[in-house]
Amino acid sequence: MTRTAGTQLADRWGINPEQFWLRDRLPERPVAYDEQKGMWNVYGYAEVVRVLSDPATYSSDTGRLLPERSEFTEGSIISLDPPQHQKLRKLVSHAFTPKVIADLEPRIAALTHELLDDAGERIDLVSQLAYPLPVIVIAELLGVPAEDRNLFKEWVDKLLERSGQFSLVEQSEEQDKQMEAALEQLGHLSAYLGEHAAERRRHPREDLLSKLVQAEVDGIKLTDREVVNFANVLLIAGHITTTMLLGNTVLCLDEYPEQKAKVLADRGLVPGAIEESLRFLSPFATTARVTNTEVELGGSTIGADQMMLVWLAAANRDPAHFTEPGVFDVTREPNTQIAFGRGIHFCLGAPLARLEGRVALNILLDRFPGLRTDPAHAPEFIPAPTMTGVRRLPLVLG
Repeated sequence: MTRTAGTQLADRWGINPEQFWLRDRLPERPVAYDEQKGMWNVYGYAEVVRVLSDPATYSSDTGRLLPERSEFTEGSIISLDPPQHQKLRKLVSHAFTPKVIADLEPRIAALTHELLDDAGERIDLVSQLAYPLPVIVIAELLGVPAEDRNLFKEWVDKLLERSGQFSLVEQSEEQDKQMEAALEQLGHLSAYLGEHAAERRRHPREDLLSKLVQAEVDGIKLTDREVVNFANVLLIAGHITTTMLLGNTVLCLDEYPEQKAKVLADRGLVPGAIEESLRFLSPFATTARVTNTEVELGGSTIGADQMMLVWLAAANRDPAHFTEPGVFDVTREPNTQIAFGRGIHFCLGAPLARLEGRVALNILLDRFPGLRTDPAHAPEFIPAPTMTGVRRLPLVLG
């Protein structure tokens, strides 16, 4: 690794030490093989975009290298390649049209005010707003009880507790334990959603889960497993990204008061603050692909059937693409961050996450323009190296 000018905030905030891109360091190569893990790491912005834009060469079906885990990827939209991917994506795309998203704004605003009405002089932004807001919204879209959100949180938190250390070469006992623990939590969520899906087959409603169980692809209905895995992705990804996005944005504005002052003076900069937060602290640091054929990428020759970790977060700090990537700038233009991915797997819920972030941040600044981090309690980040987001953010609202 080589050093560059940037921020040293990651150490102060206690972010996982593997996230080198947050610590003034650059990879020696944009593409590198990790012998210990048996995987290729893709760090460069240009290389990441190339991989994500070419599904014919770089497959999303990573489960084929881990067939014993395939039951949890069957029907999962993030694990599918064309043409099945496009067919399944169409099934839910109507739930995320610009009009559907725009029509949610009053509900998002009302929920934000409701959640903040109970705030005292101090709050934990995550538990009191950044988590419940998006999980209520996505639960209502799916048609599952939003009051069960504490169950979702328990399962998802435990699912994300594993360190993220994973190797295709040496499958240690600890790695197996972590994987089994994660799959156990995913199993709880799958069983929960399976019960609701079965009920919708008997008694359909006007919700997304009903549409999934009724939908047909080439005349064939989705299996129970496909419905559940599809719903899993929507429920998990449908709230985690916004939770991290909102917390990270508030933290960045607190850390850079001159940027917060710009946003307070011109609310038209709120979307820019959100985009810069997505670049500066990308919530999902990585995604995975498998090579279908031998390829040349970033000066390396990569064989077929090789696992690749595509580091979105590192690409968003690539100085070959971004000027002064270690600087948080709400007026950055253009800001071609790729925190939501690129290509056919671009995050389906990105417009909803952006809307939730914009509405919630504006209301926070309206009601508590002097909000700041609590000097007595430091922010706490998710420990996994594959995610970048606060799981606790104590704030003083005065």
